[in-house]
Amino acid sequence: MKRTLKVHEQLPEKPESTPTVGDIFRKYGEPFRQAHRLHPRQHKVMYDIEHCRCGEFGTHWEVCDTCGHLEKGYNSCRNRHCPGCNNIAQRRWVESRINDLIPVSYHHSVFTLPHVFNSLCRFNRQVMYDLLFEKSSQTLLDFGHNPKRLGATIGFYGILHTWGGKLWPHPHVHYIVTAGGLDSKDQWITPRNDDTFLFPVKALSNVFRAKFLEGLQQIYDNGMLKLPYDLSFLEDRTSFRQWLYHEIPKEWVVFSKPPFAGPEEVVKYIGRYTHRCAISNNRIIAENKGNVEFWFKNTKKNARWETTFLPVDTFIERFLYHVLPKHFHRIRYYGFLANGKAGTNIKTIRQDLEVKSIQAQTVKPEKVSCPSCEKGTMTTLFIIDGYGNIVTDNLPDGADNPVEALANST
Repeated sequence: MKRTLKVHEQLPEKPESTPTVGDIFRKYGEPFRQAHRLHPRQHKVMYDIEHCRCGEFGTHWEVCDTCGHLEKGYNSCRNRHCPGCNNIAQRRWVESRINDLIPVSYHHSVFTLPHVFNSLCRFNRQVMYDLLFEKSSQTLLDFGHNPKRLGATIGFYGILHTWGGKLWPHPHVHYIVTAGGLDSKDQWITPRNDDTFLFPVKALSNVFRAKFLEGLQQIYDNGMLKLPYDLSFLEDRTSFRQWLYHEIPKEWVVFSKPPFAGPEEVVKYIGRYTHRCAISNNRIIAENKGNVEFWFKNTKKNARWETTFLPVDTFIERFLYHVLPKHFHRIRYYGFLANGKAGTNIKTIRQDLEVKSIQAQTVKPEKVSCPSCEKGTMTTLFIIDGYGNIVTDNLPDGADNPVEALANST
């Protein structure tokens, strides 16, 4: 059952009293686990989110730099699927990308898998997502190397998202691509159509489709593909080939936008899209009578924000669908920005373009004001992990333990 209650151009601010994903897990998590069979990774994600900032992962103390007021806080779980965590990791990553910016245009491209592959993705997350990264990145690199297009090695990085607005499976990769690249002599090459699209979308789509299906066929032939029950008829090799030919859509979605307005726009974009999880807490409106109401962006209606609701079991099930395999890299680098090459290549490009660095707006962490005097800033004094060990401290010289530090501070 679906309904639309409200429509907004922008996501409204979240009231403080509305529930979070952690609240929903704490209330309905145990009955859900008893009724559903979960992967160990999904169990861990649920456990971490349920206990995030509840004391299970330790505590920390903060002190006001003006009045000396002390505040005790509970540590976060730091799980990358937790909507309330990863702000620190995101900020550090954004700062690193700022240091890598060069004075050229940047394009935004998105490669999306058709929904017909959702069942295969559910049972082959590592294989299918790796293949998506591999074939979409090869497509961009091949177009860059083509002398009729650019004739150079472009630089780009990709960010995997596996969800749509209503938490349905929707695997796609966002790429930030430089408008230009390095040729065989390490000289910078600028594209002729720098003010529009970097490469033709239709051609990208056709090449990406051909590469992906070829790679999927190889994976199947090597016996690396697990077939779900609804696709068990594909165990015969001939049936699999016919399925690829007849059932897979001929047109795939490859999205491309004109270049960003400048380095500042690139920073704002990557600050929004990295380290996301399936749904943020500020999109949840209410939980009532076993239903979760939340905002979603309706891409079919000019990306307007609308509301919908799901039964709690369905909400949790869809959220857990997007748990990634252990150690899976959802942010990857290619071309002259590939790991191990980026520093040297960026230095070469800046020398070629006769610039030292790019002045972009840095994303700085928000300072927490003192709730007592409202003038000072709260500073972390020390952090204690879940086992009672001090893992980080800014204790004064001569203070051997937290008790002494607290006594001196007051």
